[in-house]
Amino acid sequence: QLQASGGGLVQAGGSLRLSCVASGRTFSYYATAWFRQAPGKEREFVATIAWSGGLTYYADSVKGRFTISRDNAKNIPYLRMNSLKPEDTAVYYCAAAISRYSSVNPTSSSEYDCWGQGTLVTVSS
Repeated sequence: QLQASGGGLVQAGGSLRLSCVASGRTFSYYATAWFRQAPGKEREFVATIAWSGGLTYYADSVKGRFTISRDNAKNIPYLRMNSLKPEDTAVYYCAAAISRYSSVNPTSSSEYDCWGQGTLVTVSS
């Protein structure tokens, strides 16, 4: 089970850093990703990082503002969010590829077999 944390209420232009920890056991990740779901909308891809090599992908809507990273020693993925906008308001979920990873479509939720509880990010205007 993964648990995302670091969400909260922030003004537009502000920053937050999300992290994701595993409870109960230590996982080895092929890749980890962040997705988000705004009220009344479908879940969408935000960013992903491959743990071997560090290759990253971002949604166009967050490029240049968000940075995904990982701490290999602590086994924790992060999402640094800068210049936040009201349209970034959503529940953010971390996801991990643990038992399988094709890397064919790293932005697809189907690549990830372990999901965490989300953390709410609210950006006020």
